[in-house]
Amino acid sequence: MAMSNFLSISLFVAFLFLNHGIEASHVIYPEFQSLAATTVQQTHRTGFHFQPPKHWINDPNGPMYYNGIYHLFYQYNPKGAVWGNIVWAHSVSKDMVNWQALEPAIYPSKPFDIKGCWSGSATILPGNMPVILYTGIDSEERQLQNYAIPKNLSDPYLREWIKPDNNPLVFPNGVNATSFRDPTTAWWANDGYWRILIGSRRKHRGIAYLYKSRDFLKWTKAKHPIHSKGKTGNWECPDFFPVSLSGANGLDTSYDGPDKKYVLKVSLDVTRYDYYTIGSYLKNKDIYVPDSTSVDGWGGLRYDYGNFYASKTFFDAGKGRRILWGWANESDSAEDDIAKGWAGIQTIPRSLWLDPSGKQLLQWPIREIETLRGKNTQMSNKVLKTGETVEVQGITAAQADVEVTFSFPNLDKAETFDPSWVDAQKLCGQKGSTVKGGVGPFGLLTLASEKLEEYTPVFFRVFKAPDKHVVLMCSDATSSSLKTKGLYKPSFAGFVDVNLADNKLSLRSLIDHSVVESFGAGGKTCITSRVYPTLAVSNNAHLFAFNNGTETVTIDKLTAWSMNKPQMNEGLK
Repeated sequence: MAMSNFLSISLFVAFLFLNHGIEASHVIYPEFQSLAATTVQQTHRTGFHFQPPKHWINDPNGPMYYNGIYHLFYQYNPKGAVWGNIVWAHSVSKDMVNWQALEPAIYPSKPFDIKGCWSGSATILPGNMPVILYTGIDSEERQLQNYAIPKNLSDPYLREWIKPDNNPLVFPNGVNATSFRDPTTAWWANDGYWRILIGSRRKHRGIAYLYKSRDFLKWTKAKHPIHSKGKTGNWECPDFFPVSLSGANGLDTSYDGPDKKYVLKVSLDVTRYDYYTIGSYLKNKDIYVPDSTSVDGWGGLRYDYGNFYASKTFFDAGKGRRILWGWANESDSAEDDIAKGWAGIQTIPRSLWLDPSGKQLLQWPIREIETLRGKNTQMSNKVLKTGETVEVQGITAAQADVEVTFSFPNLDKAETFDPSWVDAQKLCGQKGSTVKGGVGPFGLLTLASEKLEEYTPVFFRVFKAPDKHVVLMCSDATSSSLKTKGLYKPSFAGFVDVNLADNKLSLRSLIDHSVVESFGAGGKTCITSRVYPTLAVSNNAHLFAFNNGTETVTIDKLTAWSMNKPQMNEGLK
């Protein structure tokens, strides 16, 4: 990658000089924004997911790998457990498992961000210069795109960041100034231009505007958006990156070689889900065209079919992989969050790559998370007949990692699939874990009380269609808690595009007190649920495998580990 001398000089001058020299998506509770937590309830706090010691967090921002250190910035309220007073909190790690909290990197302080420092990305420029692009809210409630650079490059943790006075870089000229945010990681092309995307909307049409720059300082809007789609509402947190057509290796965002496809991900403000398509980037026209196999819009593919939003990827140059971060908000009420003293987690970082079919992405928890595995138990060749349940004993079921492969003799008993069943979540709500089927439902009962008054089932159900079998994967929070007031307890679900020639289905679930993060069929379909049991907590939580289908199911192999607790942001104020 090359960078113009003007860019090098301009950023270097800005660095030297400063070194010496609304349309918001969140429900706003002004009366609670600065109500600091006096106590922090531990019952439902996670053991190994990323979260600060207290207060509100949302979007992961600017993740990057720089000089051997992983950096994660994120939206954080240092004064309360609801959205407000947002700063860019900053944590560092050598393994993305153990985290050290630093002082906030960016906070409102300038006219161009005095009313908010919202989401954005990090780009590492040639010459090993990291730059953050972020959305600032000015006094007129306009959303502007700004940049920040490290104050001291010799600091291995990049603790302090400065905002040059030539901000903002991008004004909302000719666009909706209250829906114009979340700049992507920049990429460079051999025509000499840097490019970024910014999410927006025009009426009900979601838009990703493209901006170009030769020097990273003066940006010009392209004649046409890189992509847009009608009736999808505001596009937040766009992400755009190449994926390899061969293997699980990741590609640098600026990679321009052969054998690649592109992924465009958008977070739809209306639905609060992340959707992506796979397609081609026509650089000469600066447009992105989804493949014919990628549904564009609300019916399209998601990274995760559960509680997962505002995700961000980055290229991990240290290990040659692309890593995905996502935010899992609470499913309880604001009053509950204030009482808890905290709200929000980040999901386990996931490696992400293109499925060999070329039609979807695969995701899997980073292998470093396995260093937390402790005591384990195994089960193999265990037959589950209709209505049979078996407990997985010998581990801490409230904080566990479980991998299991199920098999079934044949698919003759699979229920007939109705073509009108296009909404997986609605189908799961109708055919839950207790509704007897043919092949399935079978899977795991996580965070379960001893007598199953509470449980969160993660399970499969197989249907037969004219040309193929259809697999439904569910993570159903309906029975997750005896508490009813203020809890959102949905039956999350997605279809799994998997070949059942071997009559097998695999499942991995990361269970962590108030979150169940599940990966079906090797990461083809992922679902994250937030749940708040009242009985199935701590040592009173249990884990079961079950089968409520008429076809016998065999646990070919199940391995479950108790998960240890890493260092997690102690001392953050």
